[in-house]
Amino acid sequence: MDRVAKLASQKAVVIFSKSSCGMCHAIKRLFYELGVAPAIYEVDEVSRGKEIEWCLMKLGCNPSVPAVFIGGKFVGAANTVMTLHLNGSLKKMLRDAGALWL
Repeated sequence: MDRVAKLASQKAVVIFSKSSCGMCHAIKRLFYELGVAPAIYEVDEVSRGKEIEWCLMKLGCNPSVPAVFIGGKFVGAANTVMTLHLNGSLKKMLRDAGALWL
């Protein structure tokens, strides 16, 4: 858990992903289109990726990816992020975390 928390706090937006995951790709694309440059950790390509996945599942991510952290806080998986985007709260969260300027 400490490793995930440390990685999640290193940048305003952090996404834990898998390189072959379609929903992960969609979430990453959403952030890029909003003008955010997230830190992305592909758990299938980093050392101790399985341990990270296990920690994400303990946080409530099932499936374990995509897992999005904004301002060091766990936001959720794809459904949660898309809901926040559609209801307009995601941009405010990103501005509050310093990931967006406008």
